Amino acid sequence: MLDLHRLRLLREVHDRGTIHSAARALGYTPSAISQQLSVLEREAGTPLFERVGRNIRLTAAGEVLVRHASTLLAGVEAAEAELATVAAGRLAGVVRVAAFQSAFLSIVAPAIRALAATHPDIRVEAAEAEVEQAAPALRLQQLDVMVGDEYDGQPRAVHADLLREHLLREQIRVVLPLDHPEAGAERVQIARLGDVAWACCQPGTGHREMQVRVCRELGGFEPDLRYSSDDFLILFELVRRNGAAALLPDLVLAHGAPGVAVRLPAEGSVGRTVFMLTRRTRTPTVTAVADALRAAAATSL
Repeated sequence: MLDLHRLRLLREVHDRGTIHSAARALGYTPSAISQQLSVLEREAGTPLFERVGRNIRLTAAGEVLVRHASTLLAGVEAAEAELATVAAGRLAGVVRVAAFQSAFLSIVAPAIRALAATHPDIRVEAAEAEVEQAAPALRLQQLDVMVGDEYDGQPRAVHADLLREHLLREQIRVVLPLDHPEAGAERVQIARLGDVAWACCQPGTGHREMQVRVCRELGGFEPDLRYSSDDFLILFELVRRNGAAALLPDLVLAHGAPGVAVRLPAEGSVGRTVFMLTRRTRTPTVTAVADALRAAAATSL
């Protein structure tokens, strides 16, 4: 009999690439995972791995087992959700949601409030996370729903096992201090901002990549990325108090932008798409949460 916990470990190692990466994600030691996988090999009665340098690679049998593991684990998840619903007499259970900061404020928080009234037995556990962290967690069933973003010209990876749904589209606007010479213009020419300090999100984020790309393509210069924070309130303050410039989306600006000038770029339109990801098989509780997120997104701007 194959053990579901060991199958989950097998899938985690497969998706994360190494035993050490899986161990860090799960809070285990690498040796503990190796021991469990050795037991799984004995249960399977055939080699599941082969050594490649310091890493391991799944054999054909291991690939087959990973594919079936995903199906089995999804079935267990669906059964647990249905049992919770039957026991409560209405939709019940835990749904884990992740979203980037501005979507958390404008979409996830209102959706949780609405669900408390319509489905009080659904417990929503929500966390802030960027797509880079949330998408792998969703595929590994550590999350149930995620809200992500995709800037123009920076497509996200497409996963065949995940269902993507469009939520909204927003504009990216230039944010400047009120005393900047371009602050009074109806539209700001990015090309005239080459000598200012820029505030943006941390390295490795879509926002930072977007800001560099816009300055290069529309402005013709390499931006002076002097300030970095994933907290948009900090970015606002850097613009307002320190004379920085930033490119910020509508969801951020929807909460107000006192003391700064907000303008569209003159050289062209820059946008961002906000989307929702779930696994392709949605339980009734996940469907209810997805419906609430969709409704909240429709009124967020």
